[in-house]
Amino acid sequence: MIRFRKSKLLLGVLIGMFATTAALAADLDQIKARGELRHLGIRYANFVTGSGDGLDVEIMRGFAQRLGVGYKLVYSDFYTVIRDLLGKDVMRQAGHVALTGDFPIKGDVIATGFTVLPWRQEILTYSAPTFPSQVLLIAPSASSAQPIKEGATLSDEIKDTKQLIGSRSLLVMERTCLDPANYGLTGVGVDLKMYARSTNLNEMVPALLNGDAQLTLLDVPDAVLDLRKWAGQIKVLGPVSERQTLAAAFPRDAVKLRDAFNVYLRDIRADGTYDRLVDKYYPGIRRFFPDFFDKKV
Repeated sequence: MIRFRKSKLLLGVLIGMFATTAALAADLDQIKARGELRHLGIRYANFVTGSGDGLDVEIMRGFAQRLGVGYKLVYSDFYTVIRDLLGKDVMRQAGHVALTGDFPIKGDVIATGFTVLPWRQEILTYSAPTFPSQVLLIAPSASSAQPIKEGATLSDEIKDTKQLIGSRSLLVMERTCLDPANYGLTGVGVDLKMYARSTNLNEMVPALLNGDAQLTLLDVPDAVLDLRKWAGQIKVLGPVSERQTLAAAFPRDAVKLRDAFNVYLRDIRADGTYDRLVDKYYPGIRRFFPDFFDKKV
C-alpha cells in the first residue's frame, strides 16, 4: 500500500509537470484561459525602449486589451528570443535550420522590430507586416568611403554598395538582421568583425565610432534614430539588402493567435491608431517608405 501511494504520488507529480509544460506553449484559447499575453521584446531602437514603452510594446499592449487579457513584457535578446518562444534553440548550418534542446518557454509572441528572414520563416509563423525596413552600410563621417550614386535599380545600388566594402573591416552581429550571412557577405573575403560584447544592436554605432571596425550595418529604423543621435558623426553609404518587412512572430502552431493579431493590426491601421504610434516613435520614417505607410491593410 505504501509503495502504491508513493507511485501514485509520483505519477501525480509527473502528470502535473507535463500539464504545466504543455500549458506554456499556448494558442489563443489557452492565452484567454490563462488571462495573460506574454510579449517577448528586445531593447532595440524604439520598438522596445527598455523603459516600458515603444512601438511594439504599445501595439502588443493594445492587442492584449483587445483579447481581454493582461499584458506582460518579457525582456529577451536576439540570441535567445526564439528559444524563449519555442523552448528550443536554433542551429543554422550549411543552409539548414534545426531546433535542439529543451528550454523554458517564456513568451507567446515576439514583437521587437523582428525582421522577416527566410530561415526564421522555416520555424516561425509571422503576422502581416508591422513595419518596413532595409539594411544599410554605415561609415563614420570622416571615412574616405563616399555614398553611392543612385542606380538604375535597387539591385545595382546593392552591388555598388557592397563594392565599397573592399578591404575595409565590417562590424556585424550574427543571428540578427545584421548577420552577414543574410546578405552574401560571408565567404567572399570581407573582413568581418563579429560584435560579441553584447547582443544589443543599439551598440553598433558607438562601437563603430570607437574604432572596432571601419564600417557597420544598420537597418533603416535604427539608422533613422542614430543619424539624429550621432548627428554629423556617421553617414549612410547605400543599401546592402532588398526592402524588408518586420512583423510579429508566433510559434507555428499558434495560428489562431496570429490570425487574431492580424485582425487587430488591420483595425488599428484603419482607425489611425497605428499611424499615431509611428509618428510618435519614428518621426520622419515615412519619407523612406511612403508606399508602405500609404497602404491601408
